[in-house]
Amino acid sequence: QMNEKWIIISEEDRRPGAMTREQYILATQQNSLPRTEHPQFYPVGIYGWRKRCLYFFVLLLLVTMIVNLAMTIWILKVMNFTVDGMGNLRVTKKGIRLEGISEFLLPLYVKEIHSRKDSPLVLQSDRNVTVNARNHMGQLTGQLTVGADAVEAQCKRFEVRASDGGKVLFSADEDEIVIGADRLKVTGTEGAVFGHSVETPHIRAEPSQDLKLESPTRALVMEAPRGVQVNAAAGDLKATCRKELHLQSTEGEIFLNADTIRLGNLPVGSFSSSSSFSSSSSPSSSAPRQTIYELCACPNGKLYLSPAGAGSTCQSSSNICLWS
Repeated sequence: QMNEKWIIISEEDRRPGAMTREQYILATQQNSLPRTEHPQFYPVGIYGWRKRCLYFFVLLLLVTMIVNLAMTIWILKVMNFTVDGMGNLRVTKKGIRLEGISEFLLPLYVKEIHSRKDSPLVLQSDRNVTVNARNHMGQLTGQLTVGADAVEAQCKRFEVRASDGGKVLFSADEDEIVIGADRLKVTGTEGAVFGHSVETPHIRAEPSQDLKLESPTRALVMEAPRGVQVNAAAGDLKATCRKELHLQSTEGEIFLNADTIRLGNLPVGSFSSSSSFSSSSSPSSSAPRQTIYELCACPNGKLYLSPAGAGSTCQSSSNICLWS
C-alpha cells in the first residue's frame, strides 16, 4: 500500500497563490509512480561515417592552405616583390621607375617620361608609335606618328629648335616654311627644284665649286627692286641661252667695266669704192688683209663690224641693218 501523506492547511495558508488540497493530492500521486532502478542514457557527439567525413574535410582544408601558402610565396619570389615595388617596377618619391624592357597592353597616362642620363629612351611597336596631344575638352590638337613608311606630324605649327632650345632651325605652318639654319645645303645631284618663285638675299656655292642657275625649258628671271648683283670673285661669269639674252635698264645704264670686252660672231661688212657694204664674212682675197674694224650699230640695235677707214664707214642703209 502506498503511504498517503496528509497535510493540514490552515486558514492563513488560503491566500492567493497557495496550493489547494486537490492540487496537493494530485502532485503526491504523480510522484508515487514506480521508477526504474537503471535510467537510460543517450550518447552526445559525432560518430561513425560523419566523424570520418569531418576529419577528411579538415585534412583537405589543411592541404589547401599549405598549397595556397606555397603558391603565394612562389609568386612573391618570381615577381620579385619588395617594399619598394615589384620586378622592374620601383616606386620612388619622384614617381615610378622602370628598369629594363616594359610592355603596356592598355593606355598609359603619365605627365612625363624620361630615361636615365646614361641611356636613351626607346619606344618600340610592331606597327607604329603614335603620340597624341589633347586639350581640356579631349579634342586632338597635335599628333606625331612614326610608322614603317613615313613620319607624320599633324599640328598647327611644327618647329625644330637648336640644342639650347632658343634658335628655331626649322618651322612650318599653313602660311610659310622657315629655315633658320646658317647654311642650307642640298646634296642631291639634281640640285634644288622650285615650282614657283624663290626669294633670297644671297645665293652662293660651296668653296671651290661653281654656282649654276639653270632653267632647262623656260626662262630664268632675276628681279630685285634695288638691283641684282652677280659677282664671281675668283672665276668666270657665264650666261648662256638658246634664243635671246636681254639686258635691259629702263631708267639707268648698262655699264661694262673690264680690261677686255669681246663681242664674238658679229657680222662683218666690206667697204667698196661705191660706198656700199656687203654682208660677206671676210674681205676679198685680192684686197689687203683687213685687221682693224669699226663697230657699228643699226637703228634697231643690231651690231656689226665695218672695215675701218679714214672716216666712219658705218651706213644706216647697210644691208645688214635692212635684212636683220
